Amino acid sequence: MTGRRSAWKAAASLVFLAMAWAPPPSAEGQALGEAFKKVTPSVVVIRARGREVTRGGEERFTETGSGVLISADGKVMTAAHVVHIMDEINVEFLGGETVTAKVIASEPAADLSLLQLDRIPAGVRPAKLADSNTVSVGEQVIVVGAPYGLSYSMSVGWISARWAPNTVYKTMPLAEFFQTDATINTGNSGGPMFNMAGEVVGLVSHNISKGGGSEGLGFVVTSNTARQLLLDKRSFWSGLEGSLLTDGMADLLNLPAGTTGYLVKTVAKDSPAEAAGLRGGSTFATIGSETIVLGGDIILSVEGIPAGPVANLVKIRNHMNTLKPGAPFKATVLRAGRVIELTGKTPTE
Repeated sequence: MTGRRSAWKAAASLVFLAMAWAPPPSAEGQALGEAFKKVTPSVVVIRARGREVTRGGEERFTETGSGVLISADGKVMTAAHVVHIMDEINVEFLGGETVTAKVIASEPAADLSLLQLDRIPAGVRPAKLADSNTVSVGEQVIVVGAPYGLSYSMSVGWISARWAPNTVYKTMPLAEFFQTDATINTGNSGGPMFNMAGEVVGLVSHNISKGGGSEGLGFVVTSNTARQLLLDKRSFWSGLEGSLLTDGMADLLNLPAGTTGYLVKTVAKDSPAEAAGLRGGSTFATIGSETIVLGGDIILSVEGIPAGPVANLVKIRNHMNTLKPGAPFKATVLRAGRVIELTGKTPTE
């Protein structure tokens, strides 16, 4: 018994010494944990439903993304590709409470959208937007979102580079991007990237990956871009998706001589485009090597501005952004071989 008691005392002493010598949590780990606790009440998971035309006909689909509450009156910033043409949008807060929302501003050319919540859950608090011009390459950042639907997951990384507008992606010419090595996956889109002070420095857009996973090439729209396009200018949300026709395609679709137009693919429910009477496509087709959706309206002009070329689409967007809430606008469209005029109104929110 004496030998066993001595062995037990020796083992206990070793355990005590190991506990006494165990290094305390690192300052960096503590800072990251505190930052995560600080920011999570402002982070949301977005679950949206929409429609798309496939070879089998119209089908419903769901989209999961992330976002961040940026005002006490219920405004949420996210990525345009998550919500821009969706029929139903639900925003889930920490703890699981879910609130319906609608788009009130959107700029696909920067992959940004602004939502308005129907109500504000108790206990949530908005995040502060940082001045992204003060952020430098090499700064540590955290990304909080819902990768693959796994809510409130945090990844940590660094600012790898800053890209000026119209240098990385021609389809998003208005976006200034931060490049980061913080892990970004499906479901992170629209989620906030924070500095270590818990301020939003950007919104996740996408990553570049050859294998489909995160390879350290994540792109985040800067907070100053989001502030300018969603708050200062309040980019007009149309609720439609489509494509500008080439001259050859315009001829095949029998557009008036010397004109082109914007072929409408999808129109979101309860959007300004739907209220104006615009119709989306219904038939999946392949013309030459190009796959398109036909049957929708072809917009020829908006407020007297022809819908093509690309420079005119920019003019239309800029003009629509100057209209006051509830202001009327007119669009001329080609529908089933007839040119008609539609009238709509800008959102009142």
